Amino acid sequence: MKKKLFTAIGLMSGTSMDGVDLSLIKSDGNNEFVSILDNYSEYQGKLREKIISLRKKINLPEDLNKYSNDLNDLEREITLFHCKLVNETIKKYKEEIDLIGFHGQTIFHNPEQKISKQLGDGNLLSQLTKKIVINNFRSKDIQNGGQGAPLAPIFHKLISKMLNEKYRINFPINFLNIGGITNITHVGNRLYACDVGPGNFLIDEWIRKNSKNNYDDGGKFAYSGKIDELILNQAIENFKIENYDKSLDVNDFDLSFIRGLGIEDGSATITNFTAYLISKGIKDVIEKNKDKGIYFLCGGGRKNKKLIEDINNHLNDKEIKLKNIDDYGFDGDFIESQTFAYLAIRSFLELPISFPETTRCNSPTIGGKINKNF
Repeated sequence: MKKKLFTAIGLMSGTSMDGVDLSLIKSDGNNEFVSILDNYSEYQGKLREKIISLRKKINLPEDLNKYSNDLNDLEREITLFHCKLVNETIKKYKEEIDLIGFHGQTIFHNPEQKISKQLGDGNLLSQLTKKIVINNFRSKDIQNGGQGAPLAPIFHKLISKMLNEKYRINFPINFLNIGGITNITHVGNRLYACDVGPGNFLIDEWIRKNSKNNYDDGGKFAYSGKIDELILNQAIENFKIENYDKSLDVNDFDLSFIRGLGIEDGSATITNFTAYLISKGIKDVIEKNKDKGIYFLCGGGRKNKKLIEDINNHLNDKEIKLKNIDDYGFDGDFIESQTFAYLAIRSFLELPISFPETTRCNSPTIGGKINKNF
């Protein structure tokens, strides 16, 4: 008997804090998936500035209490922004939408302290959209001993099946998602995943501090600069990821090591440092899984040509192939928003969304809080 296909919206706002990705999909929460539409909307007015400003103040768990009033106000504003996007989509799409997967805006993430706080009121969004909303995807995983991230691997597994069937791409198939933080999913004899280092975060932060731009478009600043080898080598020597079993957060990194450089040389140095850490992560995944395979590039970082070039140079291995997922019928900008639509369906069906070898949880974990407020 064919399983029910749910129609779900996925909403994702990442560590770039620049806006919201929205995806509408159909899926059974297992092996069926169809993308219907994808849309990106920038945060309007001063909302982005408010998020960045408050994010910088939340460095410790006690800061969540200290700034609770500000957080509540900002959460409502973020939720209303998401609501506008959802209701616009509902009006455009004539068929019934069953579920909304609402990731929210991460403001603090520390699995060791059992805290991962995303701003976004699922109950309010359900009331205003008259839809079932699933949010708070990371909490149950963390309570079950997991890191709360990465959560995309189970969706990557479905995509890998589609890539295998349509393009005859052999397993293992890997996904290199370069968002604010970079993570890797390996789909082979097992489903394995880990965070491996910064992605766009350090580069974006540097560009924002030293120009009117929000990111290094295509790596133009990095291409025009020169790497400070002394600073780069010191950074590589001083920053070690001892193992890849822990999830990473923007608070794990800072720009202090390139203070004093100009924007171009700083961009070149920090891009190469980021590429070095990503390449180390790829090598670790290869060592753990004893197979190289293809790496499909997802996330905004795939568009930074200099970053990808530097990763390849650090890998220095022609057998490791980095492929843009856009060349295979998927939009690399919206894999994460599609993920949270898919995870909403799995949560609603009480299917696990995280696993011991993806987030280090103690057992497969059903995640996501179901909100129905209408």
